[in-house]
Formats: sequence, C-alpha cells, structure tokens
Amino acid sequence: MNETAEIVLLTLRVAAVGVGCALPVGLVLSYVLARYSFPGKSLVSALTMLPIVLPPVVTGLVLLDLLGPRGVLGEFLAGFGIVFGFRWTGAALVAGLVALPLIIRPMRLAFETVDPKLHEALAVAGLGRFRRLIVLDLPMAWPGIVAGLVLGFAKALGEFGATITFVANIPGETRTLSLAVFTALQRLDGTEMVWFLASISIAISVIAVVASEAIVERMNGARRRAQNA
Repeated sequence: MNETAEIVLLTLRVAAVGVGCALPVGLVLSYVLARYSFPGKSLVSALTMLPIVLPPVVTGLVLLDLLGPRGVLGEFLAGFGIVFGFRWTGAALVAGLVALPLIIRPMRLAFETVDPKLHEALAVAGLGRFRRLIVLDLPMAWPGIVAGLVLGFAKALGEFGATITFVANIPGETRTLSLAVFTALQRLDGTEMVWFLASISIAISVIAVVASEAIVERMNGARRRAQNA
C-alpha cells in the first residue's frame, strides 16, 4: 500500500507540475493564435499540435537526444544543476509537452469566441490590450481555460510511451501509474495489481472531470446572474 501511495502521489505531482508549467505557454500561444495574424501562423499552429500526433516513442527519443544525460542541451543544463533525463522532472516535462496541444485548443477556441466589438468598445474607452485581456478575454474564456487544464491533466496522467523512453521506469523516481500498470502486466501474478492501479487511475480522472464540470457550471451560473442583474 505504501508503494501504491508513492506511485499515486508521484503521478499527481508529475501531472500537476507538467500542466502547471504548460499553462502559461498555452495561454500565450492560444491568445496569440486567436488574436493576431502574422506570417507563419499556420506553421506555428501546426507545431503546437505536433506532440499529440507524433508517435510517443519518437517524442521520447527526441527529448532523450536533446535533454538526456548525453544530450545536446542535457550536458549544458546539468552544469547548472538542471537535470531531466531519468528524473521525475523529465517525466513532468514530458507530461506538460504532450498535454500542451489539448490545453491550447479549447483555450484558443474560447478566445476566438470573444466578440471583437467588445474589444473595440473597451479600446475606445481607453483600455490597452493588456487591460482588455484581464477584464474581458480571461473572464470570457475562463470555461475554455478550465476545459484545457482538465484535458491536459487527464492526458498527463495517462502519458506512457514518451515517458518510458525519456526517463525509463525507475521505482520511486519516474514510475507513474501508467508505468506501474505496465510493470504489473509483466508479472504472472500481477492481474490484481493491474486492475487496482487502473481503478485508481480511472477514479482520479473521473474526479478531475466532475470537478471541472462543477466549476464551469458555477461560473456560467454566476455569469448568467450577473447578466440578469
């Protein structure tokens, strides 16, 4: 049981840190793609989707060559005490990377639904772009932001292929729920453990989705009350 608790806590930490680091990147990219037109926009949009369409093993191999102990950037960063290869921090990096497309997509759609006329009205009132982002875009897009976070978190919880390729399957360091299920599958007597771990994974995902739906519903209710006031 102690080992299971350790695996669950590690999984939650990896997913939370990965999605937490991906959130500001996702916010900036989704806002820029929704609000600006610039040369190469289609290419940038396509690149943001790469982690979800590339085979996970390929993603893991690229990260290993770049940020592994002998990677191009890995050795350089190690000199500053920043290590990703075969560490839980590397698992968090993978989790955030593969979750990024699922974070960006609903956020971008939410920003695109904000009426440009409202922007024009606030601009005439003297509000700059940053102020409009704070008082208009973020409140209006909040349900999409929550949806992106939940989708990203769910994806991060279940990440397997890129994780095992980049940081291996090290007990207490990189063995998340998905890797623990894989490990249990290799054992002749592991069927009970497989279903136990799978049940925990399903329960965590269901709780996250239900919580997000409750938050979005409450926010929509508060918005409707404000509009009717």
